[in-house]
Amino acid sequence: MDIHKEIILEDCPYCGGAGLLEEENGWSWYVTCMDCGSQTAPIDYKTPEKRREAAEIAASLWNRGKVVRSDLGE
Repeated sequence: MDIHKEIILEDCPYCGGAGLLEEENGWSWYVTCMDCGSQTAPIDYKTPEKRREAAEIAASLWNRGKVVRSDLGE
């Protein structure tokens, strides 16, 4: 099963760009905007069984607008 095909991401809450679900070195997931760089906090997992749950939490945070954005000059 491909997590990327099964999890739906809303548009970026800041700029309306496309979100991308990314896995960080096999230990966490986060979502980042491909246009402005906004992103969720990383959601860690420790076991393969928790991998999908972590991806779903990251997507849920993104879809609710719980993201961090750095503006230019910060």
